[in-house]
Amino acid sequence: MARSSVPTHNDIAVPESVLKKQKAHQKTTDSQAADLKKKREANKQKRETLFKRAEKYNQEYVKAQRDVIEAKRAAKKDNSLFVPAENRLVFVVRIKGINKIDPKKRKTLQLLRLLQINNGIFIRLTKATLEMLKIVEPFVAYGYPNLKTVRELIYKRGYAKVNKQRIPITTNDIIEGSLEKFGISSVEDLIHEIYTVGPNFKQASNFLWPFKLSSPTGGFRTRKFKHFIEGGDLGNREEFINQLVRQMN
Repeated sequence: MARSSVPTHNDIAVPESVLKKQKAHQKTTDSQAADLKKKREANKQKRETLFKRAEKYNQEYVKAQRDVIEAKRAAKKDNSLFVPAENRLVFVVRIKGINKIDPKKRKTLQLLRLLQINNGIFIRLTKATLEMLKIVEPFVAYGYPNLKTVRELIYKRGYAKVNKQRIPITTNDIIEGSLEKFGISSVEDLIHEIYTVGPNFKQASNFLWPFKLSSPTGGFRTRKFKHFIEGGDLGNREEFINQLVRQMN
């Protein structure tokens, strides 16, 4: 039987240029697969590191709470007065507009980044910030937030300031991109730095865009623009700031 004149697949030689392209493509594919595997392993290791760090923070919080309880019991047993450590973290929320406000108060509100009603910020309590609070006291409510308040504010209302833009904190990558050099790579890192007023508190608090809260459920008190101790809402309300934030968050 005569051999067919139509060339078979084996008879057709693959051009050298095509072979080179195939090899290059395979090399690229292998390299991409290796990079992807490496990236997945790095991400897994990062997640494990962040989880362990969060566990460490939780143990630290529990211990601190237990220490306070034991100190109170010891003081009661010795018939003495328990003196808690001075609060260093303050949450400030603006509750009044700036009609007919003098330039000094207006400037201080700007320095505190409290540009609108219901804006809130975390600050470190120092002699300088205490003086600023005294200046703007007729326009703000403030006090000492607990861990629950700090956590709920950041998780529910937290926005980052990235390149002067207000960005929602949807992933840890947003935090890591701006604060990794300060040892802050996750939401829990950020919460810990704020709540404990850590060494990089300034960078952490400035990273957070001022919180935009809602008007409190049920409204403010009838005498809103009186001081808190006079039945109003202005000024230092110490631990009662947590109750107000719950109503506004």
